[in-house]
Order: sequence, then structure tokens, then C-alpha cells
Amino acid sequence: MNQRVVPEPSAWRMSVAPMMDWTDRHCRTFHRLLSRRTRLYTEMVTTGALLHGDVPRHLDFGETEHPVALQLGGSEPADLAHAAKLGAQWGYDEINLNCGCPSERVQRGSFGACLMAEPKLVADGVKAMVDAVDVPVTVKHRIGIDKVESYDFVRDFVGTVAEAGCGVFMVHARNAWLKGLSPKENREVPPLRYDLVHRLKQEFPHLVIGINGGIATDAVVQEQLRVLDGVMVGREAYHHPWWLARWDELFYGEPPSGLTREEVEERMVAYMEREHARRGTPWHSIARHMMGLYNGLPGARKWRQVWSDHRVKGETPREVMKRARQAFVTGVPGVTPACGG
Repeated sequence: MNQRVVPEPSAWRMSVAPMMDWTDRHCRTFHRLLSRRTRLYTEMVTTGALLHGDVPRHLDFGETEHPVALQLGGSEPADLAHAAKLGAQWGYDEINLNCGCPSERVQRGSFGACLMAEPKLVADGVKAMVDAVDVPVTVKHRIGIDKVESYDFVRDFVGTVAEAGCGVFMVHARNAWLKGLSPKENREVPPLRYDLVHRLKQEFPHLVIGINGGIATDAVVQEQLRVLDGVMVGREAYHHPWWLARWDELFYGEPPSGLTREEVEERMVAYMEREHARRGTPWHSIARHMMGLYNGLPGARKWRQVWSDHRVKGETPREVMKRARQAFVTGVPGVTPACGG
């Protein structure tokens, strides 16, 4: 068996899931301020975008983001090998293949969750990538597709792909319904079945098996880590990012970063200033990722209203931060309409 040696399972102990339109490099920079150890993933990048598009735009990331993984979408082994090689050359710590996205647009490209119906094709793609790069090649997938809820289906998929050299599987513990549900509904309607993921670990103890789907509390994370090698959190980490600030201490036994929310906000403002100076990046395209920073605290809504108000886009991020903090304390946003409004 062509089984690649992978780093110890703790490398995947905690991670933030790849999420389209959300986990870009700005989001990952923000999340890295909150946790030093959490593994971060890019949005899915298609092989076509890397073969025919602007490679630096899709692959650039900051050195502070490590450990960071590139998630690829594609099904043609030669294209996957080429894209994986680019990712490894760019410095990514892992290449992850998307076999879990159920959107119709992705299905039309013959990748994502529909690939679970073709485990041999996935295995060929994985082998091509394993042969092309020295970093771990991993797969993120569902427990099944459509309404067939058979453990044998996901077991055979994992077994076939593992034979090709994949040692790490991140499993979204829901089926993907390829017809009749939107991507949002596919995250909510098919039932969660953690037990199937646990069975995979029992049957494949030599593989790194992580779980994704519906995980939102410390207690659930701890419960899953007693059985599995890793936990991947998606929208809960995005909407309540301060949760990440406790992960290094809770799940790695390391000291917390010690940064306050205010210090994280200040560092993000400094990052916005650097990005604007270097690339002309509008600050609001970065600030959108930190809207949940104060969630759960009195004044959070007013703070968020200032940062997301279109009327302040002409101000500097430092000026907006000052307004937002005033609103957080007093409950009064203090944003006046632009002239002519």
C-alpha cells in the first residue's frame, strides 16, 4: 500500500473549515491572531483557476498564517497534480481535496461531493498529487450522498482513497443531497451522524480522522477529541471568533495569546493600513471578517454597526475604530451621513 507518512495526528487537532467567500487570507490573518496552533484552510480554489487564472491572486498568503492548507476543487488527476505542485511551491503546509461541496455549480464542474460516487477517480487524483508534492495530501468529504445512509458507502470510499496515499480525512458528518437542497440547507437538513465518523476511526485506526459539522461548544469538541484525531469548526468559528482565543489553552495545553479583543482589533487595523499601502485593498473588505469579535458582549451590535456602515468607507480604519469603540461604550454609533446624503 502506498501509504504516505503524515505528521502526528495533533497537527489536525483543531482547524477552521474552508468556507467559500469567507476564509480568504484576510480572514485567516484575523484567525491567526486568535490562535497560534489552529490549522487554517483556504477557500476552495479550482484547478481551472490555477491553470488559466491569476495564480498569485489565488495563492498568496502571509507567513503568519502557518499552518495553512490549500483546498483544491477538481477531478482531473493531471490538473490536480499541477495545482498541488503550485500550492506546495507557494509554501502551503497541506493540499486538501474537496469531496464535500454539494452546490450545483460545483457539481457542473464534476467535483465536490459528487466525487464520492467515484472513489477510484478520487484515488487517481490523490495518487497524482501525492506523487507530485512532499506535503500531506488530505481529503474533506461527507458521510454519503443523497439519501443513502449506508456506512459501507463511506467506508469503501475512505478505504479506496487511503490506498492511493491519503492518510488524513476530514469528515463532514452529514450526507450531501445533490438535488433539492441549497448549500445552506445541506448544512442543516441532512441529519448529523457522528457515530459513522467514529466507526471510520475504529476501522481505520492508522488514519487521521477528523470531524466537521454542527460543532459549537467546548464540551462537544472535548467529546469528539476523546474518539477522533481532530475537530474542524466552520461557521461557529467565523461568527463567534473569540472562541478561537481559548483553543490553544483548552485543546493544546498551551498558554493563551494574552491579546485582548481591543488589541486584536488594533492589529487588524494596522493590517488594513499595510494592505491598503501595499495593494490598495479597501479596508472594509478586510473588516467584514471581524464583525463577530465582540459578539456576546453588551455594545457589540453598535460596534458592528459602525464598522459595517457604508457611510464611513471614506474614512481611515483607525478613524472608524475610534467611532466603533465610542459606540461600544456609549451605545451611540455617532455616524453622520456623508455630504449630499
